[in-house]
Amino acid sequence: MSRRYDSEEAKRIIREKAYELFSLYGYNQTSIGDISKASGYSKGHIYYHFENKEKLFVLLAQNSMHEWYAKWMEKEPNYSSATEKWYGMAKHVLYNYQTPLLKAGQELGANPKSSPESVRKLYELAVVPMSTYRSIFLEGIERGEFENGNVDEWTALVGTWLGGLCQLTNTQPLQSLEPLFEQAITIFLSSIKKRGKLHEDRINR
Repeated sequence: MSRRYDSEEAKRIIREKAYELFSLYGYNQTSIGDISKASGYSKGHIYYHFENKEKLFVLLAQNSMHEWYAKWMEKEPNYSSATEKWYGMAKHVLYNYQTPLLKAGQELGANPKSSPESVRKLYELAVVPMSTYRSIFLEGIERGEFENGNVDEWTALVGTWLGGLCQLTNTQPLQSLEPLFEQAITIFLSSIKKRGKLHEDRINR
């Protein structure tokens, strides 16, 4: 007897195998045929569940970003202040920037044949970390750690700064970059800290 077809199980296996192939070979060098062979499901099954390769990849990228956020939410309760959260966030960004799908996502974004909708959805994933940064700044203001200021501007600046530093992860060991990421946060927070809090933090550190 043939085994009963389980739709959810099929989608799970296809996602897992597609993730492995995109991670190993990139977006351009992975085909629906490759995913079909690796998963054991026909191309028809893959198209039925995910429509096309682009939409399957975007779904995997979205899941990856949700995992990034979930990991941070597990760590966040360990920090007692917004200042501590920023040092924790810097380390979180450092060690979770080089995701297996990063290169493949860059390939999809740069491919002129990619649909504008898929590219837009990939860029929209940046909203997750940026909104998280913003919430830490707002907490710092509410707790009296940071001066009142332009939170949206701060978010854009620190996001760009951390993103730029993350490019160093391509050439240097992550652990060796920890002091640099910490220094970046120290410099940035020194410009928005309330004077009393800044002096107190310098003594404690």
